[in-house]
Amino acid sequence: MGWDEITSEEELRDLLGEVMPRAVTKERVSLHERDKEWLANSPFCLIATAGADGTCDVSPKGDPAGFTYVIDDTTIAIPDRPGNRRADGFHNVLVNPHVGLLFTIPGRGETLRINGRARLVKEAPFFDEMIVKGHRPRLALVVEIEQIFFHCAKAFLRSKLWEPETWNPDAMPSHATIIKSLQKVEESLEELERYYGDSYKEKLYKA
Repeated sequence: MGWDEITSEEELRDLLGEVMPRAVTKERVSLHERDKEWLANSPFCLIATAGADGTCDVSPKGDPAGFTYVIDDTTIAIPDRPGNRRADGFHNVLVNPHVGLLFTIPGRGETLRINGRARLVKEAPFFDEMIVKGHRPRLALVVEIEQIFFHCAKAFLRSKLWEPETWNPDAMPSHATIIKSLQKVEESLEELERYYGDSYKEKLYKA
């Protein structure tokens, strides 16, 4: 196929060059007040997990800004909300606790990255602090921080992610149409369109 594959760390480092000093020294192991400010203003994060066999999953989590609960300087908790019940990431955590988290703030190119070890907790006093629209989480992902740092804005700048003039949501058909074309479902397209329509927002915190 004419591919020239990299197969060693030495080859990779020779190609990319040495790590920039700031990229090395930015790593920390506990929350700074700036990290806590970021978490208090972040309404969205991505959670990366891997199973015992190495297969990976990335799951989005979103709630009102500040949904991530800071337990202490080295521990955070992310509430679970009603979803499709696949729980792929949670299954992974049960066999491999290592997780990677990426926290965003709309309009900001930087991201806060947290890596650590996670566990599933089904009851704790701080659950009362994570109630949204009457929904008290049935479980939370508790993460013990092992590495934390801010990541630069280059990816967001290159993609122009937050620039509305670049948005083109109609480039793809509706979610209902995509589901109907890819899955065997009993519902008609019209029924799916209604399900994912305006009333969908009303079910966000209903099991």
